[in-house]
Amino acid sequence: MSVPAAYVGVVIIWSTTPLAIQWSGDGAGFLFGVAARMVLGALIAAVLLRLARVALPWHREALLTYLAATVGIYGAMMCVYFGAQFIPSGWISVLFGLSPFFTGLLATLWLGESVFTPMRITGMVSGLAGLAIIFGNGLAMDASIALGIGAVLCSVMLQSLSAVWVKRLGARVDGLSVVVGGLLLAAPLYLLTWLLFGEGLPESLPLRTTTSILYLALFGSVVGFTMYFFLLRAIKASRVALITLMTPVLALWLGVLLNGEVLRPSVLAGTALILTGLACYEWRTLRRLLLPGARKMV
Repeated sequence: MSVPAAYVGVVIIWSTTPLAIQWSGDGAGFLFGVAARMVLGALIAAVLLRLARVALPWHREALLTYLAATVGIYGAMMCVYFGAQFIPSGWISVLFGLSPFFTGLLATLWLGESVFTPMRITGMVSGLAGLAIIFGNGLAMDASIALGIGAVLCSVMLQSLSAVWVKRLGARVDGLSVVVGGLLLAAPLYLLTWLLFGEGLPESLPLRTTTSILYLALFGSVVGFTMYFFLLRAIKASRVALITLMTPVLALWLGVLLNGEVLRPSVLAGTALILTGLACYEWRTLRRLLLPGARKMV
């Protein structure tokens, strides 16, 4: 797998995932949607692992890596599915645009990476200002919207924690093996959560719901996570987080075009501040990528 191909693939999948998450809960409930996605994803990933003849190691470092992946696969995904009930799909990707800030902070504390420069501090201030505008708009509209924003922020923090933990462990484990290991640990947790708090099996599922669950199981869980963990091994964690500079804009417009979502001026202003903050935060990377002849994202 090439780094550029994986990078583009993750951008596309992450841009379409928020809308698919919302659609997967229509007529079934979000717990059924996420549990079905992850169980199907675990089965598909296990089959692909077998066909590709990739080993699934069970030594200590591998087990710790699977556990670290589960923090994102279960913890982060559970939070974002819960939050998606209350906010437009485009907002989810915008809020995930804050992940480089959390990732950078954890990378500084855990990986010893040099993160905080004047430009990056400026970017963090801009991003937090954008978050304040969006959160304030949510409070003014409905308390449930603020709850949704808070849940997605918890998801962002857990996803950042998972990414940096996997990077810190640095286990020589194939990306697909990490996905299978993480899904095998997460799938029983999802089933247990659905059995305890879900509404039971739906009598019928709309075609859009079924298609969304299948899309998320194959691409959102297996293909996307495999590319994601491959990138975590191949390039710096902060470079992986740069993906979130591109996905919010795509996700916002997909929500408008395909889901009839409304772009409020306050949301646009907050999004602009977050994207500006991301650009400042990753200015060195952007400048390097824009230089003539700069081809490697390392």
